[in-house]
Amino acid sequence: MPYWIGYATPIGMKEILQTSIPYDALAERPLPGIAPLNIEEWLIVDDAYATQMTLRNSLLSAKTNLVSALSEGALPAAQEVLDLALEQLAGRSDFEFRANKVRCPDGRVVTVDRAQPLRTLGQIIQEDICLMQKFGDEHVLTGAVLCFPASWTLSEKFMRPLIGIHVPVAEYDDNIAKRVQRLFDGVRAGRPLWRKNALWYDDPSLFTPRREDAPRDPVPAKTGAYLRSEKQCILRLPKTEAVVFSIHTFMVRREKVVQAPATK
Repeated sequence: MPYWIGYATPIGMKEILQTSIPYDALAERPLPGIAPLNIEEWLIVDDAYATQMTLRNSLLSAKTNLVSALSEGALPAAQEVLDLALEQLAGRSDFEFRANKVRCPDGRVVTVDRAQPLRTLGQIIQEDICLMQKFGDEHVLTGAVLCFPASWTLSEKFMRPLIGIHVPVAEYDDNIAKRVQRLFDGVRAGRPLWRKNALWYDDPSLFTPRREDAPRDPVPAKTGAYLRSEKQCILRLPKTEAVVFSIHTFMVRREKVVQAPATK
């Protein structure tokens, strides 16, 4: 039985899928695979918005401490990322703003609670949000709303540095760790970055936390029924200088995966 099965919610066991991924998820890039990001393309509303948000709200309500965490010192950074996200959404036609309330594309109205900025944001956008702040030589995870963990558990990673967060990822060796730390040190406000990943799954569940001592068995690319891809964005907040690591999760059936033709 999978480690996370005891955490599942009724809606968490149904398929919540997109019809496509807006980039070639399987195209290979050298690690860490970073590219510039247009800030207008940071927050995505796709065809799974309504169903993903139903699951997110269920988790935030029923399993709050499993999917959100915020250190006391990270509150200003969390409020800053909330303000930044609302600023980006304010210019879009699929969101409506009135006083301290936001009407979302699925018709829900969310009250903006600045005392709980990450939980508020988790009710509005599909992206999971992780706050990274530098202590000494490393960036530490000081806050997160993480409803769709891909085989990791927030409670194990909270207040840990980058290299500890990536246990037990075999590919995350000392060389990659140094490159990623330089990336977090170097990202500048107003110049966000993004990367992607892709993993095959036999189960499309989005809420799949796992302990470090119970890693997921890889699903072969030849047999995987679903492709899970995360669009991961990295932004520097100008006031607090915290780094935002956001995750938009796509899950599509195998037959919906589209790859660009190989170039000669």
